[in-house]
Amino acid sequence: MTDTLYIGDYTYSSWSLRGWLLFRRFGLQAKTVLVDFTAGSVAEQVAEIAPARTVPCARLSDGALVWDSLALAEELASRHPGAGLWPADPALRATARSLAAEMHASFDALRGDCPMNLRAAYTGFQPSEAVRADLARVEALWSWALEQSGGPWLCGDYSAVDAFYAPVAARIAGYGLTVGPQAQAYVAAHLADPAFRRWRAMGLVRGAELPWYAGDLDRTDWPGPAPLAAQPVDTGPAVNAACPYSGDPVTHFLSFEGSLYGFCNAFCRDKTAADPEAWPAFMALVQGTR
Repeated sequence: MTDTLYIGDYTYSSWSLRGWLLFRRFGLQAKTVLVDFTAGSVAEQVAEIAPARTVPCARLSDGALVWDSLALAEELASRHPGAGLWPADPALRATARSLAAEMHASFDALRGDCPMNLRAAYTGFQPSEAVRADLARVEALWSWALEQSGGPWLCGDYSAVDAFYAPVAARIAGYGLTVGPQAQAYVAAHLADPAFRRWRAMGLVRGAELPWYAGDLDRTDWPGPAPLAAQPVDTGPAVNAACPYSGDPVTHFLSFEGSLYGFCNAFCRDKTAADPEAWPAFMALVQGTR
C-alpha cells in the first residue's frame, strides 16, 4: 500500500501546494487524489477518510490519517528521516519549525485579500494596512532566517519551511506586492523552482476557472520564467514509443523544437506543453533523442 495524498485545485489551493511539495520536493512518492472544488464540499469528497475534512490530507501506507499540513510535515519527517524535510542543524531546524508554525497560523490579511491564483498576475492592487503589516512581518522573518543560515533557502537547503512559504511567494509575485531585494530574490527562487513550475503547469491545463478566486484587476504576464514554446498536435509519428512519465504507449503528440514527442494521454501532453523545461523526464527524453 502506498501513501495517498488528497489535494484541491492546482491553481487556487495554496494549502494543497504545500502538501504536494512536502512529498514531491523531497522525492517521496504518493498516489494523488484530486478533490474538485466545483463538485461539492471537500468534507463530502473525503468522507472515506473522516475525520479529515480539508485538503491537503493523506492516508499513509499503514493506514494512518493526517489531515493538517504541519502535522503532515512532521509525520513525513519522522517516517523519512533521510529525506531532509527539516534542516539537520538543530538551531536551523528550530528556526524552520518556528517559521512554518507562524505561517500556518498567521498572515490572515495577506491570505484573505490576495487569494492564490497561479493562472493570473495582477497590476494595480492596493494593499491594505493589514496586508502591509503582514508583508513587513514576512520580510522580517525571511531576512532573519537567511542571515542565520546563509541561504540559498530560508534555512540553508530547501526544507519544509520553504514549502510552507511557496504560496506566500506566489501571492507576492501574482499581486505585484512591493518587497525589498532580498525578499524579491527569495520569491524569484520559488517561481523558478522546477517543482513549483510543475505544479503551476498542471494548474494551467486542469480544472475550471473559479470566479470567486479571480481578482477584479488588470492582468499582466506571469512574473516567473517564460516557458519554452511547445504546441499540441493531432497526429504523429513521435520520436518515442512510450510516454516519458508512465511508460505506456503514446496516443497524444507535442511539437517541441522541431520534433514530435508522444504521451499516453492529453493531460501528460498538455502539462508538458505548459512548461516543458519543468519536467525532467521530458527534457531527458529530448536530450536522448537529439
